[in-house]
Amino acid sequence: MASRDLRGRSKAAELVTFTTSMNKKNQSDKNSASKKTTDSGIEVEALYTSDSLKGFDEKALVGLPGEAPYTRGIYPTMHRDRLWTMRQYAGFGTAADTNERFRFLLNAGQTGLSCAFDLPTQMGYDSDHPRAAGEVGKVGVAIDSIEDMRVLLADLPLDKVTTSMTINSTASVLLLLYELVAEERGVKSTEISGTIQNDLLKEYIARGTYIYPPRPSMRLITDIFAYCAKHVPKWNTISISGYHIREAGSTAVQELAFTLSNAIAYVQAAVDSGLDVDDFAPRLSFFWNGHNNFFEEVAKFRASRRMWHTIMTQRFGAKNPASALMRFHTQTGGSTLTAQQPQNNIVRVAVQSMAAVLGGTQSLHTNGFDEALSLPTEDAARIALRTQQIIGYESGITDTPDPLAGSYYVESLTNEVERLAWEYIEQIEAMGGAVQAIESGFQMGEIEESAYSYTKSIDDGSRVVVGVNKFEVENDVRPTPTKVDPELERNQIARVTKLRATRNQSDVMTALAKLKDSALKSDNVLYPMKDALRANATLGEVSDILREVFGVYQPS
Repeated sequence: MASRDLRGRSKAAELVTFTTSMNKKNQSDKNSASKKTTDSGIEVEALYTSDSLKGFDEKALVGLPGEAPYTRGIYPTMHRDRLWTMRQYAGFGTAADTNERFRFLLNAGQTGLSCAFDLPTQMGYDSDHPRAAGEVGKVGVAIDSIEDMRVLLADLPLDKVTTSMTINSTASVLLLLYELVAEERGVKSTEISGTIQNDLLKEYIARGTYIYPPRPSMRLITDIFAYCAKHVPKWNTISISGYHIREAGSTAVQELAFTLSNAIAYVQAAVDSGLDVDDFAPRLSFFWNGHNNFFEEVAKFRASRRMWHTIMTQRFGAKNPASALMRFHTQTGGSTLTAQQPQNNIVRVAVQSMAAVLGGTQSLHTNGFDEALSLPTEDAARIALRTQQIIGYESGITDTPDPLAGSYYVESLTNEVERLAWEYIEQIEAMGGAVQAIESGFQMGEIEESAYSYTKSIDDGSRVVVGVNKFEVENDVRPTPTKVDPELERNQIARVTKLRATRNQSDVMTALAKLKDSALKSDNVLYPMKDALRANATLGEVSDILREVFGVYQPS
């Protein structure tokens, strides 16, 4: 699809191009040694004035908070009346260990839960599978069955707290386990709320915890859209993630462009499956990375809302205003944390968090200062949460929405970030869309080049990383890292072994056979999957059925 069709030659899009060209025309010659650029390579002028925004139509490009094109935020008062959800990422060891950390964070003032899962759970293997050896509970919590989910959620107010689960290939399994436990506790599925990441395309691009090939993965995603629209209407069915794209080494512009291209693919797949865009689009959400280049990050967040509004209204014809609202979570940049002088990371996280808040995030996770070394300790997690609370309650930056609006620099940078992101999207559209571009390796190649350039700039000293290539100290004292007890894996294996020995095996096999039959057809697989999980089928057994039907993805 040509760019003029994708953007509908909107007045806003044309003005972005116009004001950008004016900025370039007005650039003065500078000595190359004094040249400054953002992390995306956008040249930063020595001074921005009103001439930088000649021809700038404030109403069309900026508007008011809570009004299209939502550059200034999706709600009229933003954080003035209600702070963002403070959602600290947690998950390690057993379900009981993570439940204890959840309650610690809630008691410290956290306002939403966010759960990390270990690699076997992410990859669809039970804890006793040979490929799970040495990985159980290491980078997240191990969840093998409904029994583990019961322990994970014990004593948590599921009708009041929102829960985000960072899970992709097995997102349908974890969502259904959550729903089943809520129903056991008398909480209706219509009352639970939260988010599953469920973003498989970015796994092929940047992260690697995929199981099935892209096309059956897209089917699973649209099955979840349809299921939740009917049964779990308050659940965000996907968190379309730029975070991991950025962690893999992309620039801010690439993070924005590749994520929105994936989002276009998801919406198109859902529409092609027969869903009305306004039936599922209001529950789509996004997940951005917060990096150190403060003003570029603010510009990225602002541009993302404007672009999403254009995509949903002009390409997909959404009528419900909620379908065009970009709601997003932000996590501070894990790849920016340093093992050297780790206390410096407290400052990095504060800078990144302020950019996210000024950019209008709906929820935020702040990394612990010791996460370059291990899972965060309780002290590090508390400091990270206190960082959010100090910004929210003491800094004053939440008193008015989008206080940087109208800045010559910020508006110029927002326009340029958007312009460059559209260029990437148009390239991907010309290839046939995000799936085809992934299959050709386009996004991965672009990220690899950016990651190489970034690393090279640190190695040659042209980019300063405090404590790493400048301002080093001798005898750097590092905190004691969190360690996971090896006994945990043996105990988790014993739990899943006991489950298989005590359950009704006939019921499990019957339910799994029905799941296989639905997968072979075009039925929505979540219904038989829920029955199988209720009968005590394990996450690995459900995933194995889908592996048998869909196959396993092997990148070329």
